[in-house]
Amino acid sequence: MKPETVAALVAAQAASRPEAAYFIAPETGQSLTFGQLAESCSAVRAMLARDGLEPGAHVSIVMPNGLATLRILLGAMSGGYCVNPVNLLSQPEQMRYVLDHSDCRIVFASPSWAAKVRDLVRDLRRTVRVIEVDPDAAELPGEERPRGEGREPISPDSLALLMYTSGTTGTPKGVMLTHANLAANARIISAEHRLGPSDRVTAILPLYHINAFAVTMLAPLAHGGSLVMPPRFSAGKFWDMAIGFECTWLNMVPTIVSFLLEGAAPPRAALGRVRFARSASAPLPPEHLLAFQEKFGVGIIETMGFTETVAPAFSNPFEAGRRKVGSVGRPSGCEARIVDEKGADLPDGTTGEIVIRGPQVMPGYYKNEAATASAFFPGGWLRTGDLGRRDEDGFFFVTGRIKELIIKGGENIAPREIDEVLLRHPAVLDAAAVGIPDRHYGQEIMACVIRREGHACSIEELASFCLEHLGRYKTPKLIRFVDELPRGPSGKVQRLKLAELYPPG
Repeated sequence: MKPETVAALVAAQAASRPEAAYFIAPETGQSLTFGQLAESCSAVRAMLARDGLEPGAHVSIVMPNGLATLRILLGAMSGGYCVNPVNLLSQPEQMRYVLDHSDCRIVFASPSWAAKVRDLVRDLRRTVRVIEVDPDAAELPGEERPRGEGREPISPDSLALLMYTSGTTGTPKGVMLTHANLAANARIISAEHRLGPSDRVTAILPLYHINAFAVTMLAPLAHGGSLVMPPRFSAGKFWDMAIGFECTWLNMVPTIVSFLLEGAAPPRAALGRVRFARSASAPLPPEHLLAFQEKFGVGIIETMGFTETVAPAFSNPFEAGRRKVGSVGRPSGCEARIVDEKGADLPDGTTGEIVIRGPQVMPGYYKNEAATASAFFPGGWLRTGDLGRRDEDGFFFVTGRIKELIIKGGENIAPREIDEVLLRHPAVLDAAAVGIPDRHYGQEIMACVIRREGHACSIEELASFCLEHLGRYKTPKLIRFVDELPRGPSGKVQRLKLAELYPPG
């Protein structure tokens, strides 16, 4: 019987390969075998139970990557709790909303975040305990050796993960993912990429991203492989880490591909163990894919997925000769169709909305029945909001985004959030943000601004204003003063025309 919960995935590997490596921290030398991971999960479960949490309770994590972060995530899920990893790039208002909306009772926060989190939860309508934890800590606060207490079996249909994603309105939506969803895609990823116990992945993406959570943390629990997880991605240290720790596959996003292309290539012989790289989270420019393969001699498997599908829902074939450059591949462990606005099938070669159905698709959004209803067509077909086409071989090509999200380095940024900040400036009459192509990040942010008559302000002044209220990551790279914004019959700004009317340059 296939494991259908995170606890079952851990238990299966611990029973069959207890001494095999699962987790390695290259900078601290810390590690976990599968047997140690099972013991760790029991200890975390017992610690949460002693804090009075009932199974099913929600636990938030505001921490960067590290041994303790991984232990809390896997231990809480294995104990029947639902984890909520919070995006560290969130602005304070957005993070407060997530912590409030998620109904968490405990927040684990790293030392650099603990005081900020305490301020954010102080005025919530419920009591939230904040526990400060160093992400590299070998032991958790109050951790004790478990005494072998029993536990109720976890239902595959119970919630394991609550991960928030930005929508077009800027208000985060809580994607509910069950144990069955997570276990299914862990198996699908392993099968799609033909992974086994001898495989080791570079885990360089943050665990608050669904990509890292599913592909680098959970998938090895299905195929018995291991992961090497530094605190953060470093282009200067990447190849030494991958080679020194004998990684066999690389999990990347287009931004990382772009940065690696700027650096030197290791000798080809040193990369002999690397079987492939995979790219996800945002479209990979074909020229970057071809340049990477030429420079490093490592083939890239392009994939595509969503938080709502536990990361990958499409993948190019494992065999290099069968991949199609520019395509996100074929459905991976699920069904996919191209439909019109009413959900009716469109013929191959015709552009429409991509919809997905399968075991990895979420049941819905947390406490948001309206968003859940609008996210599905009848029959359980998830509306992705992406426009695309399918060719005669069953490969899918993404041609645009209905939702108008800006995807910068794999991060979803709601353009309206940027608009609203700019509109708070006294000299701004109207504003609209849009994504523009960027070599490193896939997309950067351009904001078109109409100034109020009689008010003077410079681009530098607006950039500083955005930096103060949005943070560096969401501050537009380019701000342009314009006389008007393109609008449709209803008066709504037609964002996708902005880059055409006001091309960056």
